[in-house]
Amino acid sequence: MTSFKNILITGASSGIGEALAIYYAEHGAEHLFLSGRNKERLENVAEKCRYRGIKVDTKVLDVTDKKAMDAFIKEADQKAPLNLVYANAGVSTGTETCEHVYNTFNTNIFGVLNTITPAIEIFEQRKDESKKAVAITASIAGYHGLPACPSYSATKACVKAYGEALRERLKKEDIQVNVICPGFVRSRITDKNTCPMPFFMEANKAAEIIAKRIEKNRGLIAFPFAMRLSVYLLSILPNCISGFIYGKLPHKV
Repeated sequence: MTSFKNILITGASSGIGEALAIYYAEHGAEHLFLSGRNKERLENVAEKCRYRGIKVDTKVLDVTDKKAMDAFIKEADQKAPLNLVYANAGVSTGTETCEHVYNTFNTNIFGVLNTITPAIEIFEQRKDESKKAVAITASIAGYHGLPACPSYSATKACVKAYGEALRERLKKEDIQVNVICPGFVRSRITDKNTCPMPFFMEANKAAEIIAKRIEKNRGLIAFPFAMRLSVYLLSILPNCISGFIYGKLPHKV
């Protein structure tokens, strides 16, 4: 059972966000606040959670909208003091056009900032003993720039480093920060992938791993282990060697 009772999740209409919402509905959370861009999918997730006897509020918004995110998080905290905020929303780049690259950076970096910054401000002002935590969904792709997805891997490397640094800075204020680096997990993003996806995992299994490790405040939650080890080793090799290896890997088509 979870010790986090009031939880906010962005990008909750599919993939890991949806799976996390359902996991917490089944494991003792009391109130969920879910956001996404697609109203129909978001309400479908909310109904699945309500069916399990939990309070659910939804908000259709884009995480790149700073004012809307600030209002959403503050309104949620007024309804039920938040214990855990997931900055989970993210996009893949697809074709590396100028428009797509900027959209990837805006969503995957500024969308994270728009989520965790107001949450941290609320947590810093709260002086009670309640649990306070933020979680950032990065990616295994954040360990090293991948030629198949330069913009995506760059944005995930950014939020991974930021989250790891925040964890140490906020520790003295008793605010937990966990950074999540999954490999290939079923989502609307992976449904479009044309490249091989080693160690592919279903979203419900990934959500269970994430939730249990956040409960233990692991800090960096990277999985599956074999993929984490592989990308870590590639990240510490000289560029001439890692570049040669990446050049031999199949790319998206």
